[in-house]
Amino acid sequence: MGKRLLATAMVIGLLGLTGGTALAEAESVDRKEVQQALDKLTHGGGALGAQARVTNGRDRVLARSGVAKLDTDEPVPLNGRFRVGSITKTFVSVVLLQLNAEGKLDLDAPVDKYLPGLIDKTITVRQVLQHTSGLYDYTRALPLNDFESIRFKHWEPNELLKLSTSQPLDFPPGTKWSYSNSNYIVAGLLVEKLTGRPYEQAVQRRILTPLRLNETVVPGDRSGIPGPHAHGYYTVKDKPVDVTRMNPSVAWAAGEMISTTGDLDTYVTALAKGKLLKKAQLDEMTKTTAVSPDYGLGLGITKLPCGVTVWGHGGGIFGYLTEMMTTPDASKRLEASLSTAPTPGNNDGYEDLIKAAFC
Repeated sequence: MGKRLLATAMVIGLLGLTGGTALAEAESVDRKEVQQALDKLTHGGGALGAQARVTNGRDRVLARSGVAKLDTDEPVPLNGRFRVGSITKTFVSVVLLQLNAEGKLDLDAPVDKYLPGLIDKTITVRQVLQHTSGLYDYTRALPLNDFESIRFKHWEPNELLKLSTSQPLDFPPGTKWSYSNSNYIVAGLLVEKLTGRPYEQAVQRRILTPLRLNETVVPGDRSGIPGPHAHGYYTVKDKPVDVTRMNPSVAWAAGEMISTTGDLDTYVTALAKGKLLKKAQLDEMTKTTAVSPDYGLGLGITKLPCGVTVWGHGGGIFGYLTEMMTTPDASKRLEASLSTAPTPGNNDGYEDLIKAAFC
């Protein structure tokens, strides 16, 4: 269900790419650099197959690498669907910030005001969205080394949260930053309480439909990925296992969504350009603090070694590692999906890819 920016995830490789024509050198993507970076990631970086979308101004490169299925020559769909993992968190945060703008949610109020008795009474909405709540990450309690035992299990959100609340807080709320998927189970429940509808309907009505993100779905208990897609693998008992099909309710509002690089590009562009949030709420989403220097409210913020600041979120879920990044003005963007090989890689090529996209 992922950590933050691509700094904690792997991405991509390349067998074919297409792109537009740059108007000027400053608005071009270096296709050769992208190709070299992606080739490294697919030849040892841990990807069986991958796809990426890199945009700089009016120039765009679509890239793919490897194969869609093990022991085949089937190419990765150039704009195929994939599980986005924790990029889901950004959608949930946007909905809550919209509710804040509508006067229905106070970011600094205790969650207990809206969901009495759910979690520690001192934890605020802001701390949940910011990962400074101290809530124990429920994924640490899942038998992830026995994937088959939970692969098709249906999970209720409160069942997942109970795995967290049965453990003590990791630290007093607001005193530290620690990534916890439990926070966004709480966030999803907040959406449902305040909208009176399932969180996936709120995401659909407020984000997916207005932006016409027709390739993006909130799957619920559906185990398959609709449409063209690459397959992801794990090694279980020394044998490669296709883990593409699974019940994503184990991730729920913390990481269940499915999308494409094209839809994510539309989404992150709209977010950065203020089409989803008013300025006050976008400022809240991208604001960092001494306690949380690299994370706002559902969005990672980091300054790259070359001096470029980027916003975004990475994702990790069985079979897939993903990334969505943009500069604050949306002039440069990267969306990527890596379908995992049976054996892990070394991330070689990652830094080169970031440099090609943003530096």
